[in-house]
Amino acid sequence: MFFGTHPHAKRTALGFAAASQPVHASSSARLAARPAEVPGWFTREDAIMGTAIRVELWCAGRSEAKAAADAVMAEMHRIDRAMSPHKPGSELSRINLRAATAPVVLSDEMFHLVERALHFSKLSDGAFDISYASVGQLYDYRKRIRPDDEAIARAREAVGYQHLVLDPQARSLRFARPAMRIDLGGFAKGHAADRAASILARRGIRHAIVSAGGDSRVIGDRRGRPWTVAVRDPRRQAVAAMLPLTDVSISTSGDYERYFEQDGVRCHHLIDPRTGKSPSSVHSVTILADDGLTSEAMSKTVFVLGLQQGMRLVETLPGVDAVVIDAQGQLHFSSGLGHGAAPRLQ
Repeated sequence: MFFGTHPHAKRTALGFAAASQPVHASSSARLAARPAEVPGWFTREDAIMGTAIRVELWCAGRSEAKAAADAVMAEMHRIDRAMSPHKPGSELSRINLRAATAPVVLSDEMFHLVERALHFSKLSDGAFDISYASVGQLYDYRKRIRPDDEAIARAREAVGYQHLVLDPQARSLRFARPAMRIDLGGFAKGHAADRAASILARRGIRHAIVSAGGDSRVIGDRRGRPWTVAVRDPRRQAVAAMLPLTDVSISTSGDYERYFEQDGVRCHHLIDPRTGKSPSSVHSVTILADDGLTSEAMSKTVFVLGLQQGMRLVETLPGVDAVVIDAQGQLHFSSGLGHGAAPRLQ
């Protein structure tokens, strides 16, 4: 998906290009050049959390925009330091190292995220499960490594949200099975977008977009016009649908982001915790919700559940809508979007 109202907005390798001026991806962070204190749109893009983090906002001047963008990127780095499974000193890594032998006391932020993860696990009957990491770590998409059925079966013995023991009094987490691991990749970026939106709101920013890969938060409108989100067809490389939006979180999960094909099977990074394998009944799921935790968790959940079961779940959740592209390339909308009744549509 990509955002914007610029006629030449396009999807790029590092994110969306939707600014009123062209955005050039760069390894060095910078604000788009413009006179120092002239009101207007400002953009910045950094590489954090293994993806492109992009903020576009309307500010009274460059100094205010720079301070706001700096605060957003600092928060993204903080979340990455705490929640990356690849950083030995992160809180997540410490949990994975110790929680199978003794309860680990969690920060308030981590406790909240695990609590929310368990909520989505129960809601989806295990289609969303942060303990999938015991299987997920066996895949290497760059090296095209796929575990065999025997290895998956062994790893799945450590998968199961029911075996994550969260103690509200002690504010701790314990793994009830050996070799368990958790990974917050299912909604950490949605959480990061939520946190960034809160930072901008406290600074009085009323018109902005924050994007972390496929997860974005739309703040307000584009000064009198809605932001436009294009949902792309992952196979035809074309726009499948256009959504005009304001004040909403939006997340897309697709089988085209990280994958390889082997023996005619597409192995992608979205793993069904119940099978340890990549689902194949849909190609893309886009979720709209009031917060990024919900939109990202539900995009993963609906992808795993498939069209019919996933849409039935969406229809039970107030404020949640979905756009699904199935394996035949057919586009499906939840009833709120299909009937034009969702309040976030303009």
